[in-house]
This record gives sequence, C-alpha cells and structure tokens, in this order.
Amino acid sequence: MTSAVPTDARWVAADSWTLTRRGLAHWVRNPGQVIFSLAFNIVLVLMFGFLFGGAMAAPGDYREFLIPGMFAMTMLFGIGLTTQAVATDKERGITDRFRSMPVSAASVLIGRAVADLLFAVLTVVVMALCGLAVGWTTHGSPGDTLVAFLLILLLRFALIWVGVYIGLSVSGQEAITGVQTLEFPLGFLSCAFVAPSTMPTWLGTVADWNPLSSTVVATRQLFGNPGWTADNWIVRHADLMAVCWPVLITAVFMPLAIGKFRALGN
Repeated sequence: MTSAVPTDARWVAADSWTLTRRGLAHWVRNPGQVIFSLAFNIVLVLMFGFLFGGAMAAPGDYREFLIPGMFAMTMLFGIGLTTQAVATDKERGITDRFRSMPVSAASVLIGRAVADLLFAVLTVVVMALCGLAVGWTTHGSPGDTLVAFLLILLLRFALIWVGVYIGLSVSGQEAITGVQTLEFPLGFLSCAFVAPSTMPTWLGTVADWNPLSSTVVATRQLFGNPGWTADNWIVRHADLMAVCWPVLITAVFMPLAIGKFRALGN
C-alpha cells in the first residue's frame, strides 16, 4: 500500500508531461495564434507607450510605469487563449476521449496548465525585450528582478485555472469572444495603465483591490520602476497580496475545473 502513492504520482507526472507536449506540438504545427498573440501585445506597448503615453498621468517616465502593467495585462489576456483551447478540445470530442482513457483528470488539466505556463514564459521574454527596446529598464537587484518575473508567472498560473474552468463551462465561439472581450475592462480597471489616484474615489478603490493591481504594484517596486503611494492597506501590502491573490484564485478555480472535467457528460 505504501508504494501506491509514489507510483500514482509518477503516472500523473508522466501523463501530464505527455499532454504538455501535445499542447506544445499544437503550437508548433499551428503557429498563427502564437504569432498573433505576441504581435498584439507588442502593438499595445507601442500604442500606449508612444500614442497615448503623453496624455497619461503617471509618476515618472510613463514607459517605465507602463511595462510592469503590460506584463500583468498579457497574463490576463492568457485567459482567453486557455478558454479557447479547452473549449475547442471539448467541442471536437477530444476531451471525451481523454475521459475514456485511463488518465486522471488532474493529468489532463495539469498538462494544459504547464503548456500554457510555458507559453507565458515566452510571452514574458518577448515583452521584456519589447520593453527594453522602448526605453524600459530594471533598477532593482537581479534577485528582485527574478522575484518580479516569478510573481508575474504566478499570476498567470492562477488565471490558467480560470480559463480552464470557463473553457469547460462554455460552448460556441460567441461565448469565447465574450470572455476575451471582458479581459479589457478587467485589465483597464487596475493600475496597469494609470494610477488609481487619478480615478474617482470609488473607482480607484475598486482598481486598488483588483488582483492585477497587487501584482503590478509589487513588480514595479521590485523592478525599481515608478509607481505611487496610497494610504490604504491593499497598496501598502501589495507584495503580500501579489502572492495571496493568485493562491486564492488557484484554490478556488483548480478544484472547480477538475470537478467540471469529471462531471462532463453526466
């Protein structure tokens, strides 16, 4: 009995890696979505950095203020990519085939999550290079910079499970488009592009408590980029909440996603 747990764990890990490779192979065979996603993020940086940047109220250099916010926004945009991939597998019957195989639900979903997280790493690298090209730089120590990037990826890992759950719950391209559309107001209602202090008081409070804002504030501090100070608990403890928010989101949506996967077809 004592050997069953490590054996099961090894099978879960092996199956998860196999399904991760399936996701990576799909992107290699169909690179259009990857290229479009990366190009779209670059266009946003150029648009806000050069077209709208002069009109934005922000402390210090706006492009240094912007790039940490764009890191978080690109992680948010990943919800739509995950939702579309999961919903497509479900509609094509691939998910049902996985459910009929001797593979645990955790392996199928972990494989999806790891593949999407690896794509997030590529996205962060491309965004960092784009940021450097437009004048962004880090002023913190190498250790602080590494922690900042880990916080960005932690946010993405949590949002992957949101996308998995939504993808298993919706059907039809219209629903997927609706999810992708909602990413914009959720992202704009944060401190990614402007300081919440420039908003009406009630709206600024909502922006402060947006989980994206905690990650953005914490990473700006770690990168040594310009930010702002606010006399409220959530901003003063942004470094703590940049960890707590993703952990809470994962704790809610990972079990929901696994339960939804197991309940399909019942």
